[in-house]
Amino acid sequence: MAEVAEVADAGSAAVGDASQDLSAAPADASQDLSDAPAVDAPAIETHELRKQFGRIVALAGLTMTVRPGEVFGFLGPNGAGKTTAVKLLLGLSRPSAGTGRVLGSPLGEVSARRRIGYLPELFRYQGWMTAREVLAFHCELAHLPRSSWETEIREAVELVGLAERSNGRVETFSKGMQQRLGLAVALLGRPDLVVLDEPTSALDPIGRQDVREIIRSLRARGTTVFLNSHLLTEVERVCDRVAIVDRGRVVAELSMPELLAEKGVRLRVTGLCDARAIAGRHGPTRLDGEWLVVDAIADGQVPTLVAELVAGGGAVHAVVPARHSLEERFLSLLGAAPEGVEPEAAQAGPTVEPEGRR
Repeated sequence: MAEVAEVADAGSAAVGDASQDLSAAPADASQDLSDAPAVDAPAIETHELRKQFGRIVALAGLTMTVRPGEVFGFLGPNGAGKTTAVKLLLGLSRPSAGTGRVLGSPLGEVSARRRIGYLPELFRYQGWMTAREVLAFHCELAHLPRSSWETEIREAVELVGLAERSNGRVETFSKGMQQRLGLAVALLGRPDLVVLDEPTSALDPIGRQDVREIIRSLRARGTTVFLNSHLLTEVERVCDRVAIVDRGRVVAELSMPELLAEKGVRLRVTGLCDARAIAGRHGPTRLDGEWLVVDAIADGQVPTLVAELVAGGGAVHAVVPARHSLEERFLSLLGAAPEGVEPEAAQAGPTVEPEGRR
């Protein structure tokens, strides 16, 4: 490992933006026994967590709970406070008000931070380093026993699909391969909590499928995964629950199995002015172009609904099963912005993340 010693002597500049030493965080030495981790405590728990930069409110009062061993999606438009929330959870920033605990310990507790793996959205490793050197450097930063480095590195590169390129230099890696390397760094030491910020943003469809499988394998071994992503279809496929945050507050927490189990029916009906009124007897209705959508209708009621529409003089041209998607619920909660405008950009207000502090 002579190369590792040389890399370590190069200082933090060789690590890149993603290599912040979580174990070097300041801790409150005055913590008493009440701060000891509780048995079966939530993996993440916050109450009215607030962060303010001068007059700018980046986080207005975040309250949420993430259960141990679940894959939890954290969603919201740009500027909603997601990145600020992640920094508070990791102890990279201090809250202005409110409380929070991660892995049973107060925010910023060193012992808890050593049990967290983190993949930031934007990171960069020095091009002259090999993948193995990057991983060895982070083994040292995480204070892993030197005797375990070889096993840790081998398992990490195999899990993310970089085993054949582990001796390749970062400068020869595609963006997707660098993303895989960042994910490997986050998995060193078998952390109890893995925080992933846009983990599939640079990957092709095959790479995204690989990441989904990695996340599922982490859940299978009891690891909690906190997933911050704009790709709603990816979140829908892997998450157990999601929180939707807007202007610094959680506006909804949804169970993905329950959301995806919600059923409805889409009908194309002509010749009947009061078709929606008739359908409204069976569940909430909405219009989607030329389609009439009835939500939360039981399967057994669909033939009855069709019979009532025909009896009323309507012509039913098509009946299609429908289910809610995460994207539909997301847009219904936040409202669709004008084309080309992000949702938060269409809402005036002081709750934004200032440039340079995200």
